[in-house]
Amino acid sequence: MASHHSFFFSFFFSILTLTHSSTEYLKLPLLPTTSLSNTSHILAADLRRLSSRRTSPQSPLTSGAATGSGQYFADLRIGSPPQRLLLVVDTGSDLVWVKCSACRNCSTHRSGSAFLPRHSITFSTHHCYDSQCRLVPHPTATHCNNRTKLHTPCRYQYSYADGSTTTGLFSKETTTFNTSSNKQVKIKNFAFGCGFKTSGPSVTGSSFNGAQGVMGLGRGPISFTSQLGRKFGNTFSYCLLDYTLSPPPKSYLTIGASSNDVDSRKLFSYTPFVTNPLSPTFYYITIESVSVDGVRLPINPSVWGIDVNGNGGTIVDTGTTLSFFAEPAYRQILAAVRRRVKLLVAKDAAALGFDLCVNVSGAARPKLPKLSFVLAGKSALSPPTGNYFIEPVEGLKCLAVQPVRPGSGFSVIGNLMQQGYLFEFDLDRSRMGFSRHGCAVR
Repeated sequence: MASHHSFFFSFFFSILTLTHSSTEYLKLPLLPTTSLSNTSHILAADLRRLSSRRTSPQSPLTSGAATGSGQYFADLRIGSPPQRLLLVVDTGSDLVWVKCSACRNCSTHRSGSAFLPRHSITFSTHHCYDSQCRLVPHPTATHCNNRTKLHTPCRYQYSYADGSTTTGLFSKETTTFNTSSNKQVKIKNFAFGCGFKTSGPSVTGSSFNGAQGVMGLGRGPISFTSQLGRKFGNTFSYCLLDYTLSPPPKSYLTIGASSNDVDSRKLFSYTPFVTNPLSPTFYYITIESVSVDGVRLPINPSVWGIDVNGNGGTIVDTGTTLSFFAEPAYRQILAAVRRRVKLLVAKDAAALGFDLCVNVSGAARPKLPKLSFVLAGKSALSPPTGNYFIEPVEGLKCLAVQPVRPGSGFSVIGNLMQQGYLFEFDLDRSRMGFSRHGCAVR
């Protein structure tokens, strides 16, 4: 869970279950606490993260995300009586897991620092022969055999791309949510990882920011969204705040949909998800073309494809700050932006970790080239220039886009590029909707 998250956005979610026209949904307010800074550190972390985000066929449930830390936090209540834990929300992984403690006399245990299974009357583990146990990777291939299987709990070892791991027992519990009328909704047999051992910077370092686990929101069957889909609808939506606004507008992560969202959906543009069998967790979309100031670039469509090894394609990821594009496409984008920029090009861009920076000193409204992406379904994503030109130091704006070498990963629409949009992930229809309307007023 790379450090670039901690200084871009820190969000705290207090979960509220709301009722509207007999439709329940979860609405989680986002509260930004920090602004973008130390951009070279962000860039280095993103590059390390992207270069290692490859999922092998042998580990189909291994997260490609180096981290979900510092991007979103969820206050989850789990157990009977409920114990409150702070989880990092990660759209790039599936497993929901919490730090667990096996203490018997927990009087000296700091409240909220870990889940205490012995203090919950509804806690139980999946057995190694349960069908659910097949949905998580195991620390050893022979942990469940015919002689011991009746007495062996389901052990898991879930890995992140930087080598960080959480190891423990794949378990089930009751989770509790409050309604707007202070009534409680309980979800029984919620599957999660009870982690007794964690290692690696993503889950033990300072970038974890005091969280007690991770809430995976990926496409797999064990993710938070998939498990709650039957009750709250197989959709979730969010908008990321513009970090330059002060005070920032209020926005939400919503799991499920309310009937009053119907009119706002008319303003959505939709693009279908693409499935990559070798990386089933991620939300892939298809870029069909890219334009700079309305001029379409001659990028071969094959540049955006997924190859037989599972490399390539484009994902929408809240856990990556910058945007990354396949190198052949990136080179054309960079060249086109450089040709069309009318401002003085800075000579020290490389020292800041970028390929292009321009001097905007004295310009009240600097005119910068505009990017536009045509996606499958003929929807167009045309973000404002502030979503891909950032100001790492006063007076300089840099193109916050980086290349991905062929065969080394996939393209990423990062969270900077997503700012100011309301994104809806419709899992039943396998599509993503986005709109510039409704982000600050939901």
